[in-house]
Amino acid sequence: FGDSLTFGTGARASTSYPAQLASLIGRSVVSSGVPGEVSNDGLVRLPAVLEEHGPRLVILCHGGNDLLRKMDLAQTERNLRHMVAVIRATGAQVLMLGVPKPSLLLTTAAHYDRIAEQLQVPYIRDAFSDILGERALKADSVHPNAAGYRRLAEIIAAYLHQAGAVS
Repeated sequence: FGDSLTFGTGARASTSYPAQLASLIGRSVVSSGVPGEVSNDGLVRLPAVLEEHGPRLVILCHGGNDLLRKMDLAQTERNLRHMVAVIRATGAQVLMLGVPKPSLLLTTAAHYDRIAEQLQVPYIRDAFSDILGERALKADSVHPNAAGYRRLAEIIAAYLHQAGAVS
């Protein structure tokens, strides 16, 4: 669940990270990303997506557009916390992906660390920072290309295997 990073902007739908993750783990992976979506709109959209698909695990990758648009990060953090609560209320588990703030150093925004620690959310912190730090893995300054999404899918698959979520 997320924005353009989940949608796969910068690559074809067949090479987005959800599509590649599905082939790596041998499970159905629903891609529910909306390019340009901010966290407030994602929070509104989330319940219908959860009701429609009834997932057991939600990979939450949201808030990047809030960062790009220099929106109130306290509100972004509240929105992400609420998303975690909404997901958990359905009985689904949450895996959160950190998103880098716009800067030359591509460091993950600090609110992701706080949410993960305080809410005990499994969290992959620097995958996007590492991928977007390699020119060969980028479609543009904020989106991976097909190879970058493949790398992300491999990172997530390895995490899920290590956690025992998939075999």
